Amino acid sequence: MAFTIAFFGTQPYDESSFSLKNADFGFDIKYFKGHLNKNNAILTQGVDAVCIFVNDTADADIIHIMAQNGVKLLALRCAGYNNVDLDAAIAAGIKVVRVPAYSPYAVAEHTVALMLSLNRKIPRATWRTRDGNFSLHGLLGFDMHGKTAGIIGTGKIAKILIQILRGFGMNILAYDLYPDHNFAREHQVVYTSLDELYHSSDIISLHCPLTEQTKYLINDYSISKMKAGVMIINTGRGQLIHTNALIEGLKNKKVGYAGLDVYEEEGDYFYEDKSDRIMDDDVLARLLSFNNVIVTSHQAFFTQEALGNIATTTLQNIKDFIEKKPLANEVIK
Repeated sequence: MAFTIAFFGTQPYDESSFSLKNADFGFDIKYFKGHLNKNNAILTQGVDAVCIFVNDTADADIIHIMAQNGVKLLALRCAGYNNVDLDAAIAAGIKVVRVPAYSPYAVAEHTVALMLSLNRKIPRATWRTRDGNFSLHGLLGFDMHGKTAGIIGTGKIAKILIQILRGFGMNILAYDLYPDHNFAREHQVVYTSLDELYHSSDIISLHCPLTEQTKYLINDYSISKMKAGVMIINTGRGQLIHTNALIEGLKNKKVGYAGLDVYEEEGDYFYEDKSDRIMDDDVLARLLSFNNVIVTSHQAFFTQEALGNIATTTLQNIKDFIEKKPLANEVIK
């Protein structure tokens, strides 16, 4: 019998890309639109592996149910794994694999798109001209050339972003627990402390993983250290920013712009069409009310190339597990 995989949180583009790539693997894939949770974990009965995305839940209770149902592998079709209880998975004997990099170019380029859209007020300008208003009042931007970008976390995505920003002629400050000094020398990056990065950066972009140490890294205290009018960009994880602190910073003009592709309570909204309902998340509604804030729906990864890479890597991870090969992308605590 074919190896059976249950996919949760499936969108039409997931089914299309995975079905195309699965022609080379021959797995029996069952697609479920709902996010994995306690109410639908029963659907993991009779499957060998479960595949989830960022807004699915794999806490201890759900992992226990999966283990009872005979699930042997949890495959994440994303890089982040903060939604998985690794201790519970280890105890249950369930291996966890992920897709560590699917298109760092996609995320880096979307990060720059947010910066340019905020700086040059592209959404507002577009709305105006469609309404026949060709006034430039209120659309003033700034030259990015010569400004300082503070990059927190210097992994693959951040390194591509840095090269793009260096092409604009920007100065780069960076912070990372494990700095890459060779890269820094080659691309004229200055590693510094978080305090100095906050103090000196015109634009701050977040590219670090979400851990207990980085949760709410951007808060009232850190914002108080930043330049007045700073631009904050987050294409990493929602809980890197304390949203209420960001709103206060926007209200008192300490934060001049915010570009968010992630939101700490995004699970109930992102990837779904909620346009026919009243928004009951007051914090998200407040964020969306600012004309100097752009929120996108966790779409930074969303390119044709990235979807293909996600499908190929995910299915190869599963194939390696079946064939008892070393799991290059296993998540190890």
